[in-house]
Amino acid sequence: MRKLWDNLTIRGNCLVAAGIALFLTGVTLGESALLRAAVFALAVPLVASLFVGRNRFRLSSSRSIVPSRTPVGQPATIVLRVTNRAEQRSGLLQLDDSVPHVLGTHARFVVDRLAPGASVELDYQVQSALRGRFAIGPLRLKLTDPFGLVERSRGFAATDVLTIVPVVHPLPGVGLGGAYSTGGESSSRSVSIQGEDDAATREFRSGDDLRKVHWRSTARIGKLMVRREEQPWQTRSALLLDTRSTAHRGEGMSGSFEWSVSAAASVGDHLSRLGYSLRLFTDGGEIHGVSGLAARDALLDQLAVIRTSTIRTLDHGINELRQAGEDGLLVCVLGEASPDDAAALIRGRSSTSTSIAVLSDVDSYHPGGGRRVRSGKSTSAGPDSAERNGPGAGIATTPGLAEPSQQVLATAGVFRRAGWRVVIVPAGVTITDAWAQAGVTAFGYSGTAASSEGFGGTRLTAAGRP
Repeated sequence: MRKLWDNLTIRGNCLVAAGIALFLTGVTLGESALLRAAVFALAVPLVASLFVGRNRFRLSSSRSIVPSRTPVGQPATIVLRVTNRAEQRSGLLQLDDSVPHVLGTHARFVVDRLAPGASVELDYQVQSALRGRFAIGPLRLKLTDPFGLVERSRGFAATDVLTIVPVVHPLPGVGLGGAYSTGGESSSRSVSIQGEDDAATREFRSGDDLRKVHWRSTARIGKLMVRREEQPWQTRSALLLDTRSTAHRGEGMSGSFEWSVSAAASVGDHLSRLGYSLRLFTDGGEIHGVSGLAARDALLDQLAVIRTSTIRTLDHGINELRQAGEDGLLVCVLGEASPDDAAALIRGRSSTSTSIAVLSDVDSYHPGGGRRVRSGKSTSAGPDSAERNGPGAGIATTPGLAEPSQQVLATAGVFRRAGWRVVIVPAGVTITDAWAQAGVTAFGYSGTAASSEGFGGTRLTAAGRP
């Protein structure tokens, strides 16, 4: 009786309560009609319970997510397949698939009785405005009678993971020198001479040629070691992402941090497609180092769950980047970086290695969407006046457009003097435009529908896209 009571739905409980009330009223008043109604009201839930109890269902379920990695704001389709494994028809089934509230409400379906061995496929869509890894499931099945008075439920333990990755923007092809060639024996490469450290051995990495192992150092240290100048010819790259919460402005998808994460994903995807091995660093250190076909997916998985850090400096990430000895292409996606941060990044880098700094103009990210505006006439100056009048003197400005802060200009100047390619990106400009400018100039300012002068006097035109 206790099991029957637990299986009653709200409708079933109301019917039982009505039956009890009719029975008590009929006994008190001596009305046989009320007693007959009471018996009927109490008998219906009992019959329904027997009906549901006879269906000893054996069901199996499976779930697939297409695609399993979905960009922010794009839908993913969840496909459920339920099969009746019993030798008799199932009852009416109610399916409830658990979904995190970020992705929407729970998916609920009603399935008519399934024949033995029959299957049914159900699908629904979810989407999220936030990055992350979300568990879909578990699935719960409810077997009910035709009147909805009694239900039995069963839960499956299996869950599946949907990864919401950053938006990846296509990047134009630009010259990215400074990495090793992937050509054959006739290919040439450029290795800077930095003293004894350049000829020192380093730890063996996946992809290194075993013929290049330095056995004497291996025997002494106890790990496989190869000589630096004998490392295989391959395109290598490193990506530094500034995740410091103090270095970013704005909130959610409209903030500078989410822009930086999307920019890092776009650059990583672009380099992976070009055949570069990729290592990802943040202010907290290295978090990703995968080469080959899996590099892109592994990078997106890491960036899907990355969050802002409480670290206040880039020192730790810069030290790990330096210790890694990466002398290929380096791309730094930075928030509010100081000239000291720029100087620290420059130290230890080969002067012949291609380095790109993407500086987010975080002051252009205001809660109200407002942007600082320069008034007056458009000005421009050559490289000599830039050095003479300050870090911003070499930029052409247009009335009504955002003006980069002096700190951003000073940081860009430090990078430029060290031979880095630098692009300052204000709010509302995609990484696609910034990357196009990084390929044609030593310094660029990606203003919305603006034209600007680089420090070297080269005129750039960028059509910013919101």
